[in-house]
Amino acid sequence: MAAATGLSQSTISRIWRAFALQPHRTETFKLSNDPLFIEKVRDIVGIYMNPPERAVVLCVDEKSQIQALERSQPILPLRPGRVERRSHDYRRHGTTTLFAALDCATGKVIGELHRRHRAVEFKKFLKTIDREVPQELDVHLILDNYATHKTPAIKRWLARNPRFHLHFTPTYASWLNLVERWFAEITNRRIRRGSFRSTQALESAIRDYVENNNENPKPFIWTKTADDILQSIAAYCNEISDSAH
Repeated sequence: MAAATGLSQSTISRIWRAFALQPHRTETFKLSNDPLFIEKVRDIVGIYMNPPERAVVLCVDEKSQIQALERSQPILPLRPGRVERRSHDYRRHGTTTLFAALDCATGKVIGELHRRHRAVEFKKFLKTIDREVPQELDVHLILDNYATHKTPAIKRWLARNPRFHLHFTPTYASWLNLVERWFAEITNRRIRRGSFRSTQALESAIRDYVENNNENPKPFIWTKTADDILQSIAAYCNEISDSAH
């Protein structure tokens, strides 16, 4: 840009910093096409900001296909003046799936590991939640539209357990589910930085992380109102409506 405009590189750099421009970065996005997008946003955000009385609100999802990767060489630990280093290649030792329910009020997590993520495993996880949550409380689950959450077997189980209430996020709007934020933390802090010689070792590390999380839980606080979200999306849609494809 400096060559094209005739300005110095330092001038271009000052302009970019002044206007918070970062041309070297790029991000992806996907707008929801859910016909009930507005209703679902208001429902879920309303629960976050004004949770129902005598009830627990749990953000539920599965982190599937977590790979047990063993680095081909030992990890070089952090030292003064040197960042942690890991070999780029690895050996695979199988996968596991983490079912998690994040308590919005406390930050505690109900976690369960399964080698598969079918409706059968999801039903088992619902039963675990049922055992963990005091029977005098209603249970509001925020979850996505994955097919295993809506099978006839799941619907029959929910019919027999009327204290469970399901709230589905809009299509392509997983960012509305706070458990995704927790998944990002366990990925960055434990899974991605580990080297696991077996699936069992990976699962043990995940269980330890959940246990440590629950010893000193920190809830995520939702701050944006539904109107704020809808206004931001409307402005973004107006911005890209005339963009060239």
